[in-house]
Amino acid sequence: MQPTALLGVLLLPVLANAQYQMVKEYVGDNFFNDWTFYNNFDNLTNGNAFFVSSKQANQDQLAFVNGAGNAIMKVDNSSKLNPGDKRNTVRISTSDRFTVGSLWIADILHIPYGCSVWPAWWSSAITWPQGGEIDTLEGVNQVTMSHMALHTEPGCMQSNSTIESSTLVNTTDCSTLVNNNEGCTVTNPGASYGPAFAAAGGGVFVTEFASKGISIWFFPRSSIPQALQGNVSSIDTSTLGTPVANWPEDGCNINQFFQPQELVFDITLCGDFAGNSGIFQQTCTGICYDDWVLGPPSNYDQAYFEVQYVRVYGTPGRVTVLSAASRSARAAAAFTVLASMVAAVMLAW
Repeated sequence: MQPTALLGVLLLPVLANAQYQMVKEYVGDNFFNDWTFYNNFDNLTNGNAFFVSSKQANQDQLAFVNGAGNAIMKVDNSSKLNPGDKRNTVRISTSDRFTVGSLWIADILHIPYGCSVWPAWWSSAITWPQGGEIDTLEGVNQVTMSHMALHTEPGCMQSNSTIESSTLVNTTDCSTLVNNNEGCTVTNPGASYGPAFAAAGGGVFVTEFASKGISIWFFPRSSIPQALQGNVSSIDTSTLGTPVANWPEDGCNINQFFQPQELVFDITLCGDFAGNSGIFQQTCTGICYDDWVLGPPSNYDQAYFEVQYVRVYGTPGRVTVLSAASRSARAAAAFTVLASMVAAVMLAW
């Protein structure tokens, strides 16, 4: 999640279709298995937030599975802060990473919103920005529409041929070094954020991470296609229609600019985007930190994610999941080989 501006809608062509098989599911009582809690203040986007540990999140009920079996991730809405304090919240990322040739789905009932609130559902490579970032869902303050974006090293562009129209100014350069790191951004139309999203029962977000391009679909609860209903073990993207956002390979070589991605949920407060005075004053009054973060804890009663599930799909016949365990094993094996080589050299010497 990186600071960006609110930009216009791109009307996009249908991409080549792909078939995917489920490789990972985060759901129910096991939802928080295989996620890492950041356990640090927001030193990434300068938010007035502290991302708590798994232990504290459980203890303070900032991350838990509710009675309906849905995952809740929330901002502390019970503590009165003193000046200089940061408010506790949650940032989690998957222990596994997912390669090109993957697709992930998040069924979300409620997205955090309110003045000073900056939530995102996104992905990033371990090395940023060299490995790229995909923002499936991001919003701030009291906006009514979320947005989607890519952030990369210089050279990844949104193809001009895909831009049919826009309601606001669009930036087509995904580089983190230009346009104040706005990235190449697409506004998600309709009730994709805020009270209207929650009142409509939320919706489903689908992100395709493919060599032919990166695509994102959004379906409100009332318009979820049959292909996504139930416990779906495979996905054919030809059944999903036109994506809301599409960044094709002709403008950006996906294999060049993107490395395996870890999936991330987080909620920060104020910071580089929500706290930017020009952005904040569009939908909120007062001073972001002084009047909201330090204000009544009830300011954050709506600052929570409620997620039914996250499912990850891969391309059959390809390794699309890089597990933390396998990475550790490979690192240990490499260390053993290196140690053996050093020992052999020492003996020869």
